[in-house]
Formats: sequence, C-alpha cells, structure tokens
Amino acid sequence: MKVVYIAGPYRADSPHGIVQNIRRAEAVALKYWLKGCAVICPHKNTALFDGAAPDHVWLDGDLEILGRCDAIVMMDGWRKSKGAIAELAYAKRQGLEVVYD
Repeated sequence: MKVVYIAGPYRADSPHGIVQNIRRAEAVALKYWLKGCAVICPHKNTALFDGAAPDHVWLDGDLEILGRCDAIVMMDGWRKSKGAIAELAYAKRQGLEVVYD
C-alpha cells in the first residue's frame, strides 16, 4: 500500500479560514484513502495547535513524516502556502512521487 502525504494551505486570516483549509485537506485525504492509499494528513494531525509551539516545530515534524512516505499530494492552492512549497521541495530532493490533485 502506498503511503501519501497531503500538502496544501493550513494558515488563513481567521480561525474560520483555518478550519476551512483543514476541511479541504480532509476531503483530499478521504479521496486518497478511497483510492487504496494510506494517508498522512498533517492538517488533521496538528489541527488548531497554533501558538502551542513555534511554527518551525510543525514543519520540521511534517518533513520527518513526509520523508517516510512514498508520495506527496499537492492539493489545490498549495502555491499560496510556504509550508507546502517547502514540503514539495523536500519531497523532490527525496525522490518521492509528486501528485498534483
């Protein structure tokens, strides 16, 4: 079973916007579960942990998790996310499959 990592915007201008981004990631994650993949959705893993630790803690942890995956799925809007851009660059350096959803 292929393990895929969902990458896309998390941050937003408001808590409501963050929740909307989490919901969008959740929908993409479900889509890939239904395709037979095991899915890592960092939006759900650290949902609303904002401010509990410095932002780099989440990105560093996400990159560690990503390095153990087979592929990265870039969801709509990923170009607006500094985190997703960094995740894509890391995935490419690691030779992971890249899927643009």
